[in-house]
Amino acid sequence: MIRDRRTKIIATVGPASGAPAMLKTLLENGVDTFRLNFSHGDHATHAKTIAHIRALEREAGYPVGILQDLQGPKIRLGQLAGGKRVVRKGDVLGFILADRSDDRALIPLSHAEVFRNIRSGDRILIDDGRVRLRVINRHENGLQAEVLAGEVLRDRKGVNLPDCVLDLPVLTQKDRADLAFGLAHGVDWVALSFVQRATDLDEILAVLNGRAGLIAKIEKPSALDDIEAIVEKSAGIMIARGDLGVEIPPEQVPGYQKEIIALCRRVCRPVIVATQMLESMTASPTPTRAEASDVATAVYDGADAVMLSAESASGDYPEEAVAVMDRIVRMTEQHPLYLKAMSATRDAARTAADSIADTGAALAVALKARAIVAYSSSGSTAIRLAARRPLLPLVILTREPHVSRKMALVWGARSVLESKVEDYTSMVHTAMHEITRLLSPDADDCVVVLSGVPYGKSGSTNNIRVVNFDG
Repeated sequence: MIRDRRTKIIATVGPASGAPAMLKTLLENGVDTFRLNFSHGDHATHAKTIAHIRALEREAGYPVGILQDLQGPKIRLGQLAGGKRVVRKGDVLGFILADRSDDRALIPLSHAEVFRNIRSGDRILIDDGRVRLRVINRHENGLQAEVLAGEVLRDRKGVNLPDCVLDLPVLTQKDRADLAFGLAHGVDWVALSFVQRATDLDEILAVLNGRAGLIAKIEKPSALDDIEAIVEKSAGIMIARGDLGVEIPPEQVPGYQKEIIALCRRVCRPVIVATQMLESMTASPTPTRAEASDVATAVYDGADAVMLSAESASGDYPEEAVAVMDRIVRMTEQHPLYLKAMSATRDAARTAADSIADTGAALAVALKARAIVAYSSSGSTAIRLAARRPLLPLVILTREPHVSRKMALVWGARSVLESKVEDYTSMVHTAMHEITRLLSPDADDCVVVLSGVPYGKSGSTNNIRVVNFDG
């Protein structure tokens, strides 16, 4: 199956969508990759979900991606005396290094890194910014902060610190256990939360060792300062607008979204736009007009994928949310301005491999080819082609199952797993067979085939061939 859209849809699995029947419905409605959020659920539940997805994949007959999203070092308040604390603007609160506090005057925060790194004048944002404070005094195991806005503090709410870089562990003990589980169960992508700088990626890259693609989540202001190095080092990027939109002014988020997507296309990295895309559909069967425009904007910007979080994981209308997102993406891509937007934002090639992909894509478009076919053992050729955003089918032949599944997150790519290709000639024959099966071409159609000579060597794509169906 080749969907009649290029931008991929990622849906988070949760209590509302974990049953096999619902997973199948979401797949049929348009999901390309399923996200497993390891901030919630246990290993037994995630193992069942992975088994259900793989069974659906076999039944459907085409690759389905699985994205493991690690929790990361999320900072939260401890247990407050009485469970909550009413606050008012101008109040001065004391924070202490503790898991809990029986003193209503003191707020527990069990993260020594905060007290080591925070400075007077830094902001503290709690509960997605519903309560805002500024530090007025600090010492080794405590600090005082003045309330700038807000009404109620509650147990275990998340804390954001936009003005300082923390020396937090990149991988917590929980993350390490979760990552080992995910790799053992064959996840295709792993998302790392709260990346602050490019060096944060080194440890997890060593653990992954190529077994899954690393997606860096951009949700900290410090990550924006090192964004080019982060993008270069990662296999993909997620613009996680939830925490990012708390830590930077919300009016800055759209501009950064466009900049990051453009950067990812320039260096050929898949990029996901995430968080609150259809948020109202957690409780409503239809989205707001603003939400529809938000999804469309991400598509016009050139994102590889758009993502549903609570809408599909815990909302009342997961099936409808996927169907609506699918319709929005299709309609956006059919608009004449979409083609102009994709052409206008294409950057010049940086490397010889980029030039080959650029030339192959341009040739296919100029010839009005039925499709572009690329043989790729690592997926890099497919990702380079996708970064050019050619508006015609992109079929990827590979014999690597993990590469085939990773393509379910890449713009426009439809992968075919093969095991019989032995040389260049049989590869072209297989390519034509698959295009015939998938697209039912006319006799006067042609395809543009990208491959490597010598055949089968990773990173050797150096050949562009036009093949006609009439022989």
